[in-house]
Amino acid sequence: MSCVFGDGIIERWLILPLAELHFRQTACNATTISCLDWLIVGGDTGDRRMKSWVAEMFSKVLLLACLLAAPAALFAQVIAIRAGRLVDPASGTSASNQVILIENGRIKAVSGNAEIPAGAAVIDLSTSTVLPGLVDAHTHLCASIDAKWDLGDFWIYSLQRRNGFRAILGVAHAKEMLEAGFTTVRDVGNSGDYADMDLTKAIQFGIVPGPTIIPAGRIIAPFGGQFWDFPADRKLLENPEYYFADSHDELRKAIRENIYFGAKVIKVVADSQRYVYSADDLKFIVAEAGAAGVKVAVHAQTERGARNAIEAGVASVEHAWSVTDDDLALAKKNGVTIVTTDFTVRELIANGMSEAAATATHRRYVERLRRVYAEGVTIAFCTDIMADVNGVSRGALAIEYIDSFTEAGIPAKAILAAMTVNAYKLLGVDSIRGSIQPGQAADLIAVQGNPLDDIKTLKTVTLVMKNGVVIRDK
Repeated sequence: MSCVFGDGIIERWLILPLAELHFRQTACNATTISCLDWLIVGGDTGDRRMKSWVAEMFSKVLLLACLLAAPAALFAQVIAIRAGRLVDPASGTSASNQVILIENGRIKAVSGNAEIPAGAAVIDLSTSTVLPGLVDAHTHLCASIDAKWDLGDFWIYSLQRRNGFRAILGVAHAKEMLEAGFTTVRDVGNSGDYADMDLTKAIQFGIVPGPTIIPAGRIIAPFGGQFWDFPADRKLLENPEYYFADSHDELRKAIRENIYFGAKVIKVVADSQRYVYSADDLKFIVAEAGAAGVKVAVHAQTERGARNAIEAGVASVEHAWSVTDDDLALAKKNGVTIVTTDFTVRELIANGMSEAAATATHRRYVERLRRVYAEGVTIAFCTDIMADVNGVSRGALAIEYIDSFTEAGIPAKAILAAMTVNAYKLLGVDSIRGSIQPGQAADLIAVQGNPLDDIKTLKTVTLVMKNGVVIRDK
């Protein structure tokens, strides 16, 4: 990294490294110094002014790292949770009367006879069920399209909603999702000029509450993206909502730009125009993103788009509304997760449909969901909510999607797995989040009743904890 003065230096050289140090609870020792070594690599070593500036910055960074890390290491309080029932979604089983010890935001021990340390803060959930936090694998936190004011059109929306508005909207939606029990989400675009990255960063720094976000940045698509209802003026068409890329060189640049700005997943729209990305195009995208350790999610609303994505071996196919049984068999073989976005009637109406059309569409989605499950394809819970309902939080709208799964005849245990185990694995964070066991981040929720028997108990969450911090307790 070369030394650059001006905008961005504090963020790239100071804030991001310190946030990571603080999250990992790194003490001020040789490890801290090692973590900071990369800050002073590069630049013109022959420039005295630069050398002096780097030395000054390094000393300030080191001091601030000590101040941030030391309190967590020296004064962290142990939290003990008495759980009346502890659910393991991976095995579909539960254990009674468990004690969960949490320290520095992570789970330290789980046992039926764990000794609670003196001075620990005790949370009594002895009459409740405790389980890992939930995941929504397809959100648009920085978006809310209005059927009246935006005519339900992405292009009109993208011109009317500036980035500041998008970010504020994202703050509200993130808080609502977290309070409903969604401690992790994958946010797949429609965030303007990287508003999702700003939201992700604000949550990481503790400025605003919200779930852990796996952000996508700008959606990559063939020319025109999802602007289809009203052909736009050329000068207004190419705005930050989509990154148009048609050649492999353009695709490579789009992927790298997204990753540079913080994307943890690459979102691609394969087939929203009459021309689509081929299986070879998508294989190229998977290889290019994979070289940087990033997975690919593909929006596919047609059978051709879904087939191409499945053949390419993408991590997930979003929607797959027209997928065939042969496609599903190939998805199972290739290890492709289907992110089914099974809209409720209420959400479809909010998107501008009549009640009759919404009901018919919902039934079609549920039937497709039934087939996906019957074929044994991995499913990750998701919502794709982009239209708000007055008086109803984004989190409340999201948890209602459980009804689509129950209508499809999917057992409670499988639904819970889709909302936790499957989704955490898809998002690539299952090594640090998603289960209640030592070493994992303390992301958990509590409910009354047993979701292994009645999944709808998840609609009434009584406690939400993220990284060992209680977010909601009522």
